[in-house]
Amino acid sequence: MDFSRRDFLKKVGATALATTAMTDIWAGPTKKMFYEISLAEWSLHKALFAKKLTNLDFPELARKEFGIEIVEYVNQFFKDKANDTTYLKELLKRSKDNGVRNHLIMIDGEGGTAELDDATRKKAVENHYKWVDAAKFLGCKTIRVNAYGKGSAEDVAKAAVDGLGRLGEFAAKSNINVIVENHGGYSSNGAWLAGVMKQINMKNVGTLPDFGNFCIDRKPNSRECANDYDRYQGVKELMPFAKGVSAKTHDFDASGNDTEIDYVKMMKIVKDSGFKGIAGIEYEGSTLPEYEGIKATKALLEKVGQMVS
Repeated sequence: MDFSRRDFLKKVGATALATTAMTDIWAGPTKKMFYEISLAEWSLHKALFAKKLTNLDFPELARKEFGIEIVEYVNQFFKDKANDTTYLKELLKRSKDNGVRNHLIMIDGEGGTAELDDATRKKAVENHYKWVDAAKFLGCKTIRVNAYGKGSAEDVAKAAVDGLGRLGEFAAKSNINVIVENHGGYSSNGAWLAGVMKQINMKNVGTLPDFGNFCIDRKPNSRECANDYDRYQGVKELMPFAKGVSAKTHDFDASGNDTEIDYVKMMKIVKDSGFKGIAGIEYEGSTLPEYEGIKATKALLEKVGQMVS
């Protein structure tokens, strides 16, 4: 870690007490919750893209700044390092030195596992092999991939069953799970993605329900959603196949509750499915700085966990 990053961390740490009303009044959990909390690296994407942090800094930061012992990496922040054993050894050392468990790598930019063209889909599947190997090296249990393809819902579903099935077979040799997040397009239709999972029917292939990613289509040249799937229905449909959940947040009210998602309702759905796993913090807001947003999300998950566990 160079001087500028150390300086940045110190500066942020000095403002930690001024997080939100929620973190000021919330003393932390008093009973065991039915889920553990992890930190998704995407929560820090602004700092990472600005080079104020690097992927190697992430495990120590998660543990020391946020008190979180489980992490979820994003391959964009070490995209050329999947086969770099020296780099992966250093990342593993830093996670072990800080008592951090490497749980997941989120994979983007390697192609759609549901592309209709056989050769294109096969190439996308094979592009993920190196990340399966990297996940195994780092001690992760899972990689998150995208079930993307262009065509009719039926045709893309058929391609997804093939592509994800092939990748699942390869990953099974290393005891790695392959999971799909609702990440736009057909994958944000809970019934569609659940149907794909039922057809694949493999123990190590599942879902990562994201509480906030249920926009199927956006308006032309706009971030505004044109076709939204009901988030609560979607999570309910995806939970039978879930090997984790992504606790998305954007903004908070004065009581520390998310302004878009009813977390009590959502976590009851998660609990009622029989889930006992990991909820990953994925703060994507702009009102609070990233560090404060992460702390507010953690406080919310702890508060709600006490209510529904």
